Amino acid sequence: MTTPEGGATGAVETPGEARADRAAPPRKDAARPPRRGPADPVRMLMHRHQELCAHAVDALEIAAGLEAHGVTDRTAARFRHRDVFSLAEELYARVPRADPAAAPGAGPPPATAPARRSRTVCGALHLLPGAVCVAAAAALASVTTAPPAVRTAVGASGLVLLALAVRLGVRSGPLRLRHGTGPRTAGLWVAWTAGYAVYGDWLLGQLLAGGPDLPPAAPRAAVAPAVALAFALAPAAGCAHWFTVRGRRVLAASRGLGELAARVRPLLLAVTLLFLGALVALLLGAAAVLGGGDPLVLGAAAALGVLLFLARLLAVHGFPEAAATGLASAAALEAVAPALVLIARLPGVPPVDAPVAALATTVGPAAVPAVACTAAALGLLIHGLRALTGACAHWPAPSGPAEAHRP
Repeated sequence: MTTPEGGATGAVETPGEARADRAAPPRKDAARPPRRGPADPVRMLMHRHQELCAHAVDALEIAAGLEAHGVTDRTAARFRHRDVFSLAEELYARVPRADPAAAPGAGPPPATAPARRSRTVCGALHLLPGAVCVAAAAALASVTTAPPAVRTAVGASGLVLLALAVRLGVRSGPLRLRHGTGPRTAGLWVAWTAGYAVYGDWLLGQLLAGGPDLPPAAPRAAVAPAVALAFALAPAAGCAHWFTVRGRRVLAASRGLGELAARVRPLLLAVTLLFLGALVALLLGAAAVLGGGDPLVLGAAAALGVLLFLARLLAVHGFPEAAATGLASAAALEAVAPALVLIARLPGVPPVDAPVAALATTVGPAAVPAVACTAAALGLLIHGLRALTGACAHWPAPSGPAEAHRP
């Protein structure tokens, strides 16, 4: 059919062509990607941990945060991932990064001079307990001929100053707790085990001999182990810092929880041996200068030092309850020995102190703290080989160099 001007009727559609055009989907809709709806299981985690994912440096930092919030490999399986690291990688890829310059209060990077001053202050605080212990021992030695009241006052003053110095030392630098304060009874167990290391052998010997007859029998302190343990706070801080830094590097280089655990376990064993070597050197040096180089006494002090170091390391990395349990078990074992000796004095009670008496007679009174602290230290080491292998135990470094060494 033609128009009056003789043109073809190409503008007129046939009924079949019109139906075909209406049935064809728009090209724009065909190119649109499929939408993620409620079937996307990761979107809930994206909204729940938006702040963590937006400010994370890498996917491993997100993995550490997820583990700290209780997300495990079994939880990741519900989100269609094989482990926490795979889930963290998707979150890191899907959540937009936050602009550091846009953060409120963001300014230029802190200067390094305050960080150096802070490290110097922390180092001085870690050496302060040793200096106070030496001063207290010298003061007690200078009043040996003074009346008992004077000796008691000097000893009590030195004990209070030493406790304050230790408190300042463990609250600064690598030994500072970053996961809360921990159980309140932990300080009591530390005080008992440390006090037993200084006066426990004398007390147990007096009890086995039928005493003590106070006040004529003045308590005799183990000065060399006390001084060495007080100075051991400095190498403990250095070893804790080394373990923390190495643990973060291992976390950054690991690509799975199994690989992380396999790399952290040798680090824990190495740092424990490193601290033990430094402590043995301090004990031998103190014994050479101050006397009292009984190998069993020095061994018991070394076991106590390792126990305290492992307990603080676990507490710093987020396991204060386990640390308090290990210290409490050592304190309980040490308290049982003199308690059995006193119970055996009651009329009609069988000789329940026979094992303690046999051990003290055969080996020496220092065998009791040596056995107690060694058993507790081994328990904490075994627990640490399992607990310190998770990503949540190695939290990323704090922002700013001064914060990492804040007193």
